[in-house]
Amino acid sequence: MAPLPDGFSYAEWNATYNGLSFGIAAMGSATIFFWLQLPNVTKNYRTALTITGIVTLIATYHYIRIFNSWSEAFTVSSKDGGDYTVQLTGSPFNDGYRYVDWLLTVPLLLIELILVMKLPQAETVSLSWKLGLASALMVALGYPGEIQEDLSVRWFWWCLSMMPFCYVVFTLTVGLAEATSKQPSPAAASLASAARYLTVLSWCTYPFVYMVKSVGLAGPAATMYEQVGYSLADVLAKAVFGVLIWALAMEKSAVEESGKLPA
Repeated sequence: MAPLPDGFSYAEWNATYNGLSFGIAAMGSATIFFWLQLPNVTKNYRTALTITGIVTLIATYHYIRIFNSWSEAFTVSSKDGGDYTVQLTGSPFNDGYRYVDWLLTVPLLLIELILVMKLPQAETVSLSWKLGLASALMVALGYPGEIQEDLSVRWFWWCLSMMPFCYVVFTLTVGLAEATSKQPSPAAASLASAARYLTVLSWCTYPFVYMVKSVGLAGPAATMYEQVGYSLADVLAKAVFGVLIWALAMEKSAVEESGKLPA
């Protein structure tokens, strides 16, 4: 874990502080919403919606830990009514919580999508294992580069992590296209497609944020953009994606209850 650079301005510190706080609020409120909605979907989709809430609950916990670690790493003060100054306390900022979070939640995100699509059992099991393991490998390969300041090492691990990343993205965009077209209603097909492409869109932000330090940015500014970028991408990939999973579950439940789809 690389030490934080010195010289943060109050604006840079505050942007990161607020970005992490936003992550806690978004993930926490999403968890409550998803679990309160469980009685409103049929039993076929309750597992998927339960996992959706677990994902945002895990993220809430880790965002609290990251937020606390960030707060403990700095002292913010103002003397004689002047501008706020930001100084390092010497306590480490543990960004490893983020990778622990991804290692748990990223496979679950893909599994919840597969479950809510209600594919044949054999295909569900096969895809869950393949996409779950590939996404976990992607996260595991990314972490060694994240904690390095040597740009050549970061690029090396970035390239390795992009291999399982590309496999997952290909499966979401191409491999699940036929299953999406077989959803029981046009609205369900549209929601399933939106969930797939939101996952791809939100995931594509991570490789770019990962390489912020390789495109001319360094020091406090790079750390700020990295933390805020990851926080926004997480909210899209988990809370907003979860809302689409909920909407898809509600739509398919309504079709089932109308008798147009076997329960």
